[in-house]
Amino acid sequence: MRRFLTNMNPTIRGFLIIGLIALTVVVLNLYNVLNSLNALARIAFLLAIAFFVFLMWRERREDIAAWPNRAKIAFYGGAGLIVADIAAYVLWGASGLGAVAFIVVLGLCGYAMFRAWREQHTYGY
Repeated sequence: MRRFLTNMNPTIRGFLIIGLIALTVVVLNLYNVLNSLNALARIAFLLAIAFFVFLMWRERREDIAAWPNRAKIAFYGGAGLIVADIAAYVLWGASGLGAVAFIVVLGLCGYAMFRAWREQHTYGY
């Protein structure tokens, strides 16, 4: 049996493992556990994004501190609105026009941050 499993196509073996997990969830009625794990994964994903943003800010905070106030406000305002937008999406979800608004806000904030950064890193006339 061990040789059969090692010689099996990895894709088929993966599908069998997924099927075994799904069968276990159905037989043992673990739907509430899956919902709890989904909620924990969403929170962990939000915390991972926040930690990544913090690390990027910590590496570049001296450069940003030298920017004019207008550029700092645009940059930090865009970053704060992106964090609020992602938090709202994680907590309440989005569908239809809410999803469109989510994408539009992300795009506009990202553009504002890019423009503020680009303005400070353009040299010459």
